[in-house]
Amino acid sequence: MVKGTIEVEYLSKTFKKGNVQAVKDVSFSVQEGEFFAFLGPNGAGKSTTVQILTTLINASSGKALVAENDVIRNPKEVRKHIGVALQETGIDPGLTGREMLHLQCRIFGYKQKEATKRTNELLEVVQLTEAADRICGNYSGGMRRRLDLALTLVNKPKVLFLDEPTTGLDPSNRKSIWEYLERLNKEEGTTIFLTTQYLEEADFLADRISIIDGGEIVASGTPQELKAQIGNDLITLSFAIHEEAKHAKAMLHDQLGEIDIVERGSDLILYVQNGTKRLMELVRVLDQEQVEVQSINVDSPTLDDIFLKITGEGIGAEEKGEVQHG
Repeated sequence: MVKGTIEVEYLSKTFKKGNVQAVKDVSFSVQEGEFFAFLGPNGAGKSTTVQILTTLINASSGKALVAENDVIRNPKEVRKHIGVALQETGIDPGLTGREMLHLQCRIFGYKQKEATKRTNELLEVVQLTEAADRICGNYSGGMRRRLDLALTLVNKPKVLFLDEPTTGLDPSNRKSIWEYLERLNKEEGTTIFLTTQYLEEADFLADRISIIDGGEIVASGTPQELKAQIGNDLITLSFAIHEEAKHAKAMLHDQLGEIDIVERGSDLILYVQNGTKRLMELVRVLDQEQVEVQSINVDSPTLDDIFLKITGEGIGAEEKGEVQHG
């Protein structure tokens, strides 16, 4: 094992309050220099897993090694090699961006001259040089996120944990952070562990993805491998109301036998091989049964489609029922 890797074996966490088992015998590994995305619906166990791996809370059972160190037995050594950006930023609104970074550098043992140099480097990296001497309380949401990211990079971490780092940002700021994270991973070789509510973010950035649902890993692979699991094409049938979609689903099962269909409101999503050929068959059956469809679309699968099929729900912005730490 090398310093940029993560090894998790049969990790579990039960919260005594309410006797909630948030993580259940989870096992996975992340290789050095890999960009790894961890996805799941609300309350699935994402944030709990991150909190264990970053030594914020203890596991109930199992084993986790980060940067060659056991997160339970040797948390101080783990912290030396990781950077952590959680959902809530720990930025003092009364300090300037420069003061925040300089203070963080000193906390990590940089001498005065070295701290000044590292502060200037990081301000440039996250494009905050011009705003460096403004107090953080006047920063926009995107600027605070970029400063928070810079703070996690002070100690040049081998492993970077990012828990929904772009939540609430506008598309321009989100794309800017994506581009920086990609450079950090590809050019600097930093191992990145990302949780996100934006599936296109995982699709764009991640080398490999694991999906957690109900505290358990339910799917893993590259984005391409996961997409291949659900068929070559998706056919979306849109109806005026949910009841019509529900009736059409029962009818299609009756007429076509086993066919993979997921309801999403007043839409039916069919996972098929050879979508164009199956489309002709569907149109014929719908016409024969006099079922009125508002629109029909054939598309290639996205991570959102995979997520919906595997978990049966959309991905949410918060981990309800999990302990949150800023």
